[in-house]
Amino acid sequence: MAAGTVNPFNVSDSEEEAEQRQDGADTERSPSDEAQGHRLVPFSPPAYSEPAALLSSNRTSPSADGIPASAAAVAGIGGGGAETRVSLDAIAAQLLRDQYILTALELHTELLEAGRELPRLRDYFSNPGNFERQSGTPPACKEQGVGPGGPLNRAGSISTLDSLDFARYSDDGNRESDERVAVLEFELRKAKETIQALRANLTQAAECEIPSQERKNYKSSPEIQEPIRPLEKRALHFLVNEYLLKNEYKLTSITFSDENDDQDFELWDDVGLNIPKPPDLLQLYRNCGNSLPLHRDTVDVAVNVDPNDLPGDYFTQEPVQQTEAIQQQQEEVIQELEYQISLLNSEKQSLAEQIKKLQSDIQALQRNVSSEPTSKEDSPCGKPPLDNGQYLDIRGVTETDSSSDANTTKTSATTATTDCTESTTTATQPHSKLKSQSQQVKTSVQFDQPNRKLSPAFHQALLSFCRMSADSRLGSEVSRIADSEQSVMLMLGRCLPHIVPNVLLAKREELIPLILCTACLHPEPKERDQLLHILFNLIKRPDDEQRQMILTGCVAFARHVGPTRVEAELLPQCWEQINHKYPERRLLVAEACGALAPYLPKEIRSSLVLSMLQQMLAEDKADMVREAVVKSLGIIMGFIDDPDKYSQGFELMLLSLGDPSERVVSATHQVFIPAFAAWCTELGNLQSQLIPSLLTRIEKLLKQGEYGLDEHKLHMYLSALQSLIPSLFAVLLQNAPFTSRAKLQGDVPPIEVTRFPRPVSPLQDVATIVGSREQLAVLLQLYDHQLQHEGTTGWDSLLWVVNQFLPQLIEIVGRINVSSSTCVHEFSRFFWRLCRTIGKIFTNTKVKPQFQEILRLSEENVDASAGNGILTKATVPIYATGVLTCYNQEEDRKLLVGFLEDVMTTLSLSHAPLDSLKASFVELGANPAYHELLLTVLWYGVVHTSALVRCTAARMFELLVKGVNETLVAQRVVPALITLSSDPEISVRISTIPAFGTIMETVTQKELLERVKMQLASFLEDPQYQDQHSLHMEIIKTFGRVGPNAEPRFRDEFVLPHLHKLALCNNQQTVESKRIDIATQLFEAYSALSCCFISEELMVNHFLPGLRCLRTDMEQLSPEHEVILSSMIKECEIKVENKGIGEAQGSISIAASLVGEDAKTKFLSKMGQLTTSGAMLANVFQRKK
Repeated sequence: MAAGTVNPFNVSDSEEEAEQRQDGADTERSPSDEAQGHRLVPFSPPAYSEPAALLSSNRTSPSADGIPASAAAVAGIGGGGAETRVSLDAIAAQLLRDQYILTALELHTELLEAGRELPRLRDYFSNPGNFERQSGTPPACKEQGVGPGGPLNRAGSISTLDSLDFARYSDDGNRESDERVAVLEFELRKAKETIQALRANLTQAAECEIPSQERKNYKSSPEIQEPIRPLEKRALHFLVNEYLLKNEYKLTSITFSDENDDQDFELWDDVGLNIPKPPDLLQLYRNCGNSLPLHRDTVDVAVNVDPNDLPGDYFTQEPVQQTEAIQQQQEEVIQELEYQISLLNSEKQSLAEQIKKLQSDIQALQRNVSSEPTSKEDSPCGKPPLDNGQYLDIRGVTETDSSSDANTTKTSATTATTDCTESTTTATQPHSKLKSQSQQVKTSVQFDQPNRKLSPAFHQALLSFCRMSADSRLGSEVSRIADSEQSVMLMLGRCLPHIVPNVLLAKREELIPLILCTACLHPEPKERDQLLHILFNLIKRPDDEQRQMILTGCVAFARHVGPTRVEAELLPQCWEQINHKYPERRLLVAEACGALAPYLPKEIRSSLVLSMLQQMLAEDKADMVREAVVKSLGIIMGFIDDPDKYSQGFELMLLSLGDPSERVVSATHQVFIPAFAAWCTELGNLQSQLIPSLLTRIEKLLKQGEYGLDEHKLHMYLSALQSLIPSLFAVLLQNAPFTSRAKLQGDVPPIEVTRFPRPVSPLQDVATIVGSREQLAVLLQLYDHQLQHEGTTGWDSLLWVVNQFLPQLIEIVGRINVSSSTCVHEFSRFFWRLCRTIGKIFTNTKVKPQFQEILRLSEENVDASAGNGILTKATVPIYATGVLTCYNQEEDRKLLVGFLEDVMTTLSLSHAPLDSLKASFVELGANPAYHELLLTVLWYGVVHTSALVRCTAARMFELLVKGVNETLVAQRVVPALITLSSDPEISVRISTIPAFGTIMETVTQKELLERVKMQLASFLEDPQYQDQHSLHMEIIKTFGRVGPNAEPRFRDEFVLPHLHKLALCNNQQTVESKRIDIATQLFEAYSALSCCFISEELMVNHFLPGLRCLRTDMEQLSPEHEVILSSMIKECEIKVENKGIGEAQGSISIAASLVGEDAKTKFLSKMGQLTTSGAMLANVFQRKK
């Protein structure tokens, strides 16, 4: 190599290494280099080139001696001198810029083998996008005579350098067929992808050729939107599909893909060739409001480029492009200036309104700083106030390119100067006062000015390099610092609507104080309305804690602004949300109405708010919303003072009590009724209207209920009366003759814990109604003394209870059907709470005597023929369980025992129905505390001299056994029954059978069961009872009742065999009436036992024979029932046969299979036509004549 030549690779190598590399460059080529030399490497042409043929790998530069292109490039670069060294990166860049791709590849390969890889070449050859473009005709091709449209031969692969396997092409490597097939398949796939991309690129090129006239129309008329291009459409489709997938709209994405099946949404390159992928839709949306950077012209610069190589119109295109760019830039500047002008106009209007409000607030500001010195310090006349004295604006140094800003600055400066010089004018006096006041609190900030002589333009241009942004909305807010309270409120009013949507839902309650303070103090009604709208819509579905926080804020707002603004600003927000689709939002409205009630004008409270809550109570479907409505209505009732609204309140109470939700009814008793009763007490309507109205409705309900009482409505009215008891007693105390003497002096005796029933709500606590527990203690002491020693003279409220309320209640009780256990229980609970609340003295002296007067315990008071005496009514159980059980002292228990004994004796001796006595035993038996007392009453009946009373006692044991523990059964019940079972009177012995059956059904102790079994066996097997038809009837009836629930061993070993015997004996009965009665009871017993599990042995030995005997009776008495029995027998026989061949299912339930179900259906349909009355059944089984 000559000494003057430049070795382009001489960066770190020695000259000898460079010479060796230069000499062996053409001879020492590896097979991979040779193979690569014959491959086609497409490249990207300039934008102005025409589609041309692909270049082959052996293309050389247009030099005369045919030196390689790399050498020519190096020679051109290094022509400056012998000692100049050019970096490898510069050489690589020049080769890539001039599209000498193969030469660059050779250079990259040699550097890679030498371990000196260049990042530029590595990045280029590892990017597939550099080799998938449409190729053009470089200048070299033109000089070699290759036509513009003459394509050269395509190489076999377009693989990138990273995808080459150098081991395959090495000297010791062999190309195997499977590898070649894989390579060819890959090349075929890449070729198809390239064809598709080239087609898309041609489509884009065709789209770009829009007629010039249309382009002028679009530019001259911005409102005319340019039609969407196919390429843009595909790009938008891709972005939309990407957004749907990211946000979990998978089904929508699938549908969208199906509707655009001509596009591959998994590959961005399918949109177009060499088109960069834009940001996603979310980023595009967020950046759409930001001002885009101005367009800058870019020019490709080449080193040592021959002008002849450039296109002919290159230099003519550049001025046109620059002109268009300048025009576009100017249009963007104009749009930006117009936007700033609009901002300034809006700010001007806002400042004008602020000035008006500042003039009205001057006196308030003077009072705030009255403690400060009152000397006025005017601002220097040479310096204008900053942003009308409300903001410190730091944007003055950055806004330089807007003539409107300059004009605005001049105008503000002129105004400020006028304010300083003409301070006596009326228009500027408020502003001067405001400035003086603010300067007393906060002195103006002074900065040191440098002693420099820079021009203002240079100084401003220098400061423009500070990276500050005041062009956007946020930048405008940041650049202004508020220096007064009102300006802070204005700033918050502008910023909060933009802050709230970007705060996490779980943390938005943190914004409530900020929103409320701004809404309270902001001067603009429209902004306040927007902020309160944000408050009520702050959280999509606020939970309980979040609602409490919002309500707390609303109450604080109401306290601050007063009733007028609450009505004008808060109530409209509630009205808008009254029909919101989310129940949590409606719940917020319901709770807000109650929370804001104390702060509303009284006219609005009793009209608009009451109507809103009434509408929600009647129409809302959510239980929790109606519950909140009822509580808010109760709060409204605590503040309402319009007597005309009483009737509406009463209707609301009935509507709430009739609500199907238990939560709403409970809220009515806890909140609404006590509040409504307190209002009625103030109006004087509690005793004159409210309670009598409820009693009248109960009486009307009982009159209408002769054919069926509406127990739900009865419970509703009675529960309302029960909730009014504390308020009624408070009225008695507050209107008593001793009320004026009730003063808290000295030691007050404490109130017993059990003095009053436990209230369901603090509002039903008598102490809360009266005022305090101490005050109640004093009143109770005087109350008891008045009743014991001074009487009720002049005590009108108490006399109303004694003379009107109690008699009407007792009359209502006498109309209740005693068989309705629900009604008996409801009235018993009512009288129990009434007597416990009013007190023991009042109960003993006023309540009990009225009941005792009605319940005169004599046979004259019982109409045995009609059975409608007062002792057979519900008055007996309600008096026994509601009045006599209020107090549990020994004398009270004795009175209860004596009353029950007298009732049992009287009813037994008069042969009257025992329903009232049974109802008393059932109600008292539900409480284990009264079991011993009831057993005492029954033992009195066991040892009574009258057989009628003993029979009644025996039947009462049946009711008591189910609730009594087994110890008492063993110690008290069974001995009494054994005693009665040996009674001389057969009727008494028969009366014990139901009680024995109930013991077999409920008790588990084997010893007791054996004793009962022995007693029943004696009834069945003792010869003295063989002809006792009544005894057999009672035993069969008891077996049918307790058999399905009794112990299986007792049923299998005792019940079924004895039923078989009784059925067999009944076939031999000669008296037809007795035979009919026994057949009727057997029919019912076998029907009940047919659904039990019965073993095969019992089925064959007892159950089937008993059914056959019964069928024999039915054939003679009732052929239609014989059909049912035949079906039942047939089904049993089929089951037995199936068990015999091993196909049994383990159960003999006749109602379980299809045939059995059919038989059961037929049987029940027939029985449904009958009545349980023995006389009617006897008529059915009469012989047909």
